[in-house]
Amino acid sequence: MIRQEALDLLQKKISDQNMIKHSLAVEACLRELAKYFQQDEEKWGLAGLLHDYDYKEMLSYPEKHGLVAAEELEKLGLKDQEILHAIKAHNEKNGTPRESLLDKAIHCVDPMTGLIVAATLVLPSKKIKDLTIETILNRYKEKRFAAGANREIITRCYELDLSLEQFTEICLKAMQKISDTLGL
Repeated sequence: MIRQEALDLLQKKISDQNMIKHSLAVEACLRELAKYFQQDEEKWGLAGLLHDYDYKEMLSYPEKHGLVAAEELEKLGLKDQEILHAIKAHNEKNGTPRESLLDKAIHCVDPMTGLIVAATLVLPSKKIKDLTIETILNRYKEKRFAAGANREIITRCYELDLSLEQFTEICLKAMQKISDTLGL
């Protein structure tokens, strides 16, 4: 499956533009991490783009989120088992172990994108280009700020041998590159 096919599938399945933007942000961060780790950027990007394919329909069944997406996507032509496993593994509630570097990356990128968006939206300019690593790290320490961005999961960037600062920098840089697409 190529990126355009994946994006078309995603846009047919998900009407919520904020969810589409979230998927694009996760894709961008994973591509940047793939570049950093000298991994396959296309593969990592597809995993990020499609990771929440079943999100809306699994809201009442969080333990199935990711599992249903992988099953549906495989039927739709996504055959790469590493991508399918990463989609499952990004959600710890379904019990899929995080084994590969991609599994670990997608798991901690998912909430980090939410933290970055929230930190952007409280800036006077509401522009991600004005956001700094320091601001994100300060907001990270505020437990009540963007409470849905699970800090424990974000901190698992250490499983990638990245400090929180390095991880934050890579994700911020990636999302700044697609600021127009994200509307930030």
